[in-house]
Amino acid sequence: MVLVLGVSAGAGGARAVLTHSDQPHLPPIDRCRVPRRAGGGVEEAVFEAIRQMRRSADRRDELITGTAVTCRCPLHADAIRAAAGYLPVTVVSETLAQLRYLRFTGRLPEDGTVLLYDLGSSGLTITHVDCRTDSVLSSRRSTVLGGDGFDALLRWQLARDGVLTDKLSCRRHREALSTDRVVTAMDATSGGRAVLTRSDITELCAAGIHHSVSFVHQTIESTEAPPAAVVLLGGCTRSPSVQDMLAAAIDLPLIYDPEPESVSARGAVLLATGRPAAELRTTRARLGHLTTATVDRRKLIAALAVTATLGATIAGVLVMDRDTSSSQDGTSPTPAEMVGTPPASSFR
Repeated sequence: MVLVLGVSAGAGGARAVLTHSDQPHLPPIDRCRVPRRAGGGVEEAVFEAIRQMRRSADRRDELITGTAVTCRCPLHADAIRAAAGYLPVTVVSETLAQLRYLRFTGRLPEDGTVLLYDLGSSGLTITHVDCRTDSVLSSRRSTVLGGDGFDALLRWQLARDGVLTDKLSCRRHREALSTDRVVTAMDATSGGRAVLTRSDITELCAAGIHHSVSFVHQTIESTEAPPAAVVLLGGCTRSPSVQDMLAAAIDLPLIYDPEPESVSARGAVLLATGRPAAELRTTRARLGHLTTATVDRRKLIAALAVTATLGATIAGVLVMDRDTSSSQDGTSPTPAEMVGTPPASSFR
């Protein structure tokens, strides 16, 4: 069997999965998560992850025959391409990798369209895709909500309860509540303690999730090809609270992978051996009005008003993070940003 490496790159850092090319769905031989250094480029985290996995393969006396890195942002793709040098690295469209893995596991419908709801540390990306052709019909992104914002809100709540903690500890507490119903946070300096429950996370995330639901509805209304389902991706969708809120608010079936944060890297595994040192990308569907999303002016103004309100709330909370050291992962979300799908030429 061929040993390959799949890496997903994002604003928060990189995730890598080392496994055999025909077993991306099984527990990997090795994996790692490398946070992005504050002030550092995403390529640093990517190639540190690659180095760690290469060392892991060397210890097993095995050779990695293919490496693929997924990117959503054209700037990230350019930085990784420039830093790769002589290394045979395949730059892969993140959407294509996600679709490839979902199809491999049998979770993707053969026909029709789906919405990819990707909620990561730095923001939310909603992509409407054609399942038969892997074409992107439309895409929207918002940095109003995301893991970084949720962590900041959780940190604020703990501080209100007399427990001062750092950003990384808050993230660990939030992620622990994906499997545990109750966790205890402790102030290392004062010894103070606070109990956190899933209901606390539900209250903190509720406004952001409701905003994202309006985002989903706008995406659906902008096209005449109604999606058959919504696919939950990104580490934040691991939370049962987030899943329950979305299930109650979106009148569509939800498709969920047990490890939604690893779907991109596992999809990269499937593409790593296809075209070495190439760059694979999804296509933009040429369907007339589907190529450019149009939204009613009043709906757009209403959406921007919600965006500004949520953004101002999180931006105020994020003031607490100004004293974090340069070793902490990720970057703080900006108040608001909505952009379209990167043009196909970005991955050429």
